Amino acid sequence: MLIGYSFWGFLGPGVLDTPDGGRSHRRTLIDGLRARGHDVVFLQADRDLLEAGHNLTSTYRWDDGFPEIDALFLEWRWPIPARNTTPCGAEGHTCDLHRQQDLLDHYTLHGVRTIIWDKDLRQAPHDPVRTLGHVVTCEAALHPSSEAISLLFPIDDMALDTADPASLAGQTRDLDLAYVGNQYDRDDMFDHFFAPAAAQHRHLVAGKWTRTMRWPRVRFAGRMPFTEVPHIYGRAVTTMLLLPQRYAIAGQMTQRIIEAVTAGCLPLTPAPIHAAEVFAPAQLHITDGAHASRLITGLCAMVGTDRHIELLADCLHRLEIFRLSRQLDILDTLLAPRHTAGLVS
Repeated sequence: MLIGYSFWGFLGPGVLDTPDGGRSHRRTLIDGLRARGHDVVFLQADRDLLEAGHNLTSTYRWDDGFPEIDALFLEWRWPIPARNTTPCGAEGHTCDLHRQQDLLDHYTLHGVRTIIWDKDLRQAPHDPVRTLGHVVTCEAALHPSSEAISLLFPIDDMALDTADPASLAGQTRDLDLAYVGNQYDRDDMFDHFFAPAAAQHRHLVAGKWTRTMRWPRVRFAGRMPFTEVPHIYGRAVTTMLLLPQRYAIAGQMTQRIIEAVTAGCLPLTPAPIHAAEVFAPAQLHITDGAHASRLITGLCAMVGTDRHIELLADCLHRLEIFRLSRQLDILDTLLAPRHTAGLVS
């Protein structure tokens, strides 16, 4: 079937000044859909070409009109003041939200099957579009909201199958602790878990952090190219899975766990996260910064040992829930001609 896919981001490395975490998994999902026989046309602007100068038009197709499609797939966009809520043509305006509404008006309101992937948990619970029988909302959470379907960020099957914990454990690492990601809604977790541990260990924080005066002992390196992400994790023994509260409540883990674990970086997991035991073994759960600091000391002492290899193997096994083929099975069910929301739980 022909899927009209709407996303505001990049398929390639993109540009430095962007919060687009979808670069780690979007192309994986799309290539997986194509491998299963679906065709895909992109319905937002080609930012890879327009902003990054990365021409992918020989491989993928973009269309700024309203082509005939069998299903609409939306990576959900939400109002961001002074960015996509301003008039078209205004300084700093992005047209992602306007275009999404046009797509909803043209396709969804005229009966085209629509899958909404609310990756940021921003869709209003009572959004009228959620009540339409041919619309399904998916969330990247283990405990999605009422009537939503769990669709997690995917990891390629081959990447998971070929990851070697012994090889990863044998790598030289010059950082005890690293964090890759932006500040958005993470101050409380950062305060409680990361900052106290960072004060005691070799560390690095990469990403957009604009309010940092309260953490004078933390080393902020600013935004780094997307291609540097695996290298940063490859330098560090541990990272921390810091989540906005709305993610923690829903058991929604970001793509950072995949990036870290596949680079051999152990994911310290705050115990209050819903389903923390699914994402990481109990030995990596942390209750506060002091606990995290003690744990990091012990983990750094075991680098390269059998115990280190066992922990990495355990963490890699827990990525099974993100396996691409599992996410594609969910989408194939949702796209099947006889599907209704009641067929999937």
